[in-house]
Amino acid sequence: MPLSPHRRRFARIAAVLILTAALVGGAVSATAHTSKHQSLRGLKILLTNDDSMQDARPNQSDGRGLYEIRKALCAVGADVVVIAPWSVQSGRGTAVTNSGTMQVGTKELGAKYVNDCKDAPSKGLVFGLCVDIAPCSATSPGATPSDTVKFATRGGLHDLANWEGEPDLVVSGSNSGNNVANSVTDSGTVGATIAAIEDDIPAVAFSSASNAAGVFPDSNYAATAEWGARFLIGLRSEGLLKQSKFALNVNYPNIDDDKKAKKAVWASISDGMFAFHYYTRQPDGSYAVAIKLCSGLPTCEVTRPDADKVWVIDKNHITVVPINWDRTYAHSVDGKRELAKVKSFVEKKAPRP
Repeated sequence: MPLSPHRRRFARIAAVLILTAALVGGAVSATAHTSKHQSLRGLKILLTNDDSMQDARPNQSDGRGLYEIRKALCAVGADVVVIAPWSVQSGRGTAVTNSGTMQVGTKELGAKYVNDCKDAPSKGLVFGLCVDIAPCSATSPGATPSDTVKFATRGGLHDLANWEGEPDLVVSGSNSGNNVANSVTDSGTVGATIAAIEDDIPAVAFSSASNAAGVFPDSNYAATAEWGARFLIGLRSEGLLKQSKFALNVNYPNIDDDKKAKKAVWASISDGMFAFHYYTRQPDGSYAVAIKLCSGLPTCEVTRPDADKVWVIDKNHITVVPINWDRTYAHSVDGKRELAKVKSFVEKKAPRP
């Protein structure tokens, strides 16, 4: 018997209610199933960089990115402790200090960042490591990024933060400027991650682009940090945040100047030089050292189609590059299975910017 209009309307409402209940129930079930993977809760992270922890320069190139990363990691539940160079150590690569005395310094955090980690077990402690026989001062040279990792994991974290054992992860950055091409070799930001994986500790480096004026705006640092936290959560959910066969070098493009970041790509270190050092003789016989973007020289030309320099600088994509400690040419790669899984994650599941 055909249903009356009233009954047909009632049937439609009932069907909608049943479907809604099923969808809500499924969503609740899915949430219950994945909730433990939606944060970095329980993860102990050592945070360092090569820009220092000072955050005092007008162009924000001396540690502002570190505090944005600290904020983002604490916001998703990580227990973060910062042990970074006391003064800027950009370009120090994997250099280490072999003798002398190191001191641990602190600074008062500005109102913008002071409460970011108040609910974390270690409260987001921030320390700077200098090489000096006296307490760290304005003229104290900083320990290198590699120094900070070695110091932290060989007693420093125990003494300063009461941590037992090694951190679960070393995060380095966010650097002021992209680390691509030959800058990867120079980079202390990347160097810190090499020190970590040499001790079998997983590590990820993050770098943020400047804007067209050569300034490092909060927007670029904040975007790198927010995406970076989601990226780490994704890796953790896939069981990929425990491997230490290789580190990951992540570069985030400029989103200032009305630009937008594009999806992450799996890239390689560019064969075209990015940073070009030059030396100018002075009247007194000394040489002034400077650095500029490489252009107009054969050594600047890029031939690799997956070059990080092209993808992040020219095309505005986020780039992810695996970095290994082993410099043996043509040596068989250890961790091929992990490499394939991380590459697949980046290409298919990495968060959108």
